[in-house]
Amino acid sequence: MGKTLAEKIFDSHLRDEPFPGTKILNLDRVLCHEITTPVAIADLVWRNKDRVFDREKIKVVIDHVTPSKDTKTATQAKILRDWARRHDIPDFFDVGRNGVCHAIFPEKGYIRPGYTVIMGDSHTCTHGAFGAFAAGVGTTDLEVGILKGVCAFREPETIRVNLTGNLPQGVYAKDVILHVIARLGVNGATDRVIEFRGSVVERMNMDARMTLCNMAVEAGGTSGVCMPDMTTVEYLWEFIQDEFDSKEEALEDYQQWVSDADAKYTQTLDIDISALEPQVTYDYKPDCVKTVRDMQGTRVDQVYIGTCTNGRIDDLRQAAEVLKGRKIADSVRGIVSPATPKIFSDALAEGIIQIFMEAGFCVTNPTCGACLGMSNGVLAEGEVAAATSNRNFNGRMGKGGMVHLVSPATAAATAITGVITDARDL
Repeated sequence: MGKTLAEKIFDSHLRDEPFPGTKILNLDRVLCHEITTPVAIADLVWRNKDRVFDREKIKVVIDHVTPSKDTKTATQAKILRDWARRHDIPDFFDVGRNGVCHAIFPEKGYIRPGYTVIMGDSHTCTHGAFGAFAAGVGTTDLEVGILKGVCAFREPETIRVNLTGNLPQGVYAKDVILHVIARLGVNGATDRVIEFRGSVVERMNMDARMTLCNMAVEAGGTSGVCMPDMTTVEYLWEFIQDEFDSKEEALEDYQQWVSDADAKYTQTLDIDISALEPQVTYDYKPDCVKTVRDMQGTRVDQVYIGTCTNGRIDDLRQAAEVLKGRKIADSVRGIVSPATPKIFSDALAEGIIQIFMEAGFCVTNPTCGACLGMSNGVLAEGEVAAATSNRNFNGRMGKGGMVHLVSPATAAATAITGVITDARDL
């Protein structure tokens, strides 16, 4: 019987199996940010175990509230900053050099096919786009990862989602993943890996694949994965060119992680997206999804473009294409946060930042702040946002606020009209 990508990674990284079904895996990357890691650091210090297993494999960023908004968040940042300096961790990204974790770490070439990756953040599943097994973990697992470089998992079963057909004009990866979540339900992939396959995925660039994998957790998934291919190699080439004589050689090496043709799946979902329309969430769960046309005319107070889901350069390009030469409605606050300094710089060079500013958007530094209702775009009670983020729980962007999840193009069109709008109508 063949094996899935996840099963191959588990086999190659297995350190121990203390009892049946529980696998201790060696870790290739432990990622850290200032919201969840300080708790782990404090406990390690308290236990007289203030050590790191490998300072080269730990990557650290201050990204959720940056710059700090008050003494509490400044203290969290200081704990992380002092710890990174104490252990001479080379890849620490402080204010000014920092970006949203799930954008800046792939951008720096830290994620590779076949890797095991953990972080104290639920959207760590994003990194599965590279053919890695990447999962969000709790404080105890993060502590053990930092100290010993291992993490315990139950070997997950895999759901295969085959995406076929042709992506319609004006429909993007965000619309696709919202539709998939609506089909699976918020618990449909619990303790499972979602494997995204099919011609649609094969034609997607890495930005789009990261959008798909980013929201696997919203269906309950441990991780979302795509098969490594030449698109993966091209993205990573500047970082791996010293390891291989050619891109073809790199591709051949990465093929070892592709799921076998006779691999066993717990479920297979076939979706032809040829007739898919732009999608939007309603209510307070990510599987509450309708077409944008069904929600057309719903009032919003704020439009937010950014986050680890849709803050990359392709996302900004999609929104700017809609916004160019237009102004946002007087009733709307528009906020855009490019996910990394490089993305900000590229958008500036391409004239995208100018388009946003001329349209009336507030352009902020890279930060996660608005997405989890902590800074740079928090909603007041009763306010409604259209956001390119990944989570629409009650109060997610501010107590009593409502969030509609949309693609960057839909967000831009909505900003122009002040109500949820299909960008194709503009």
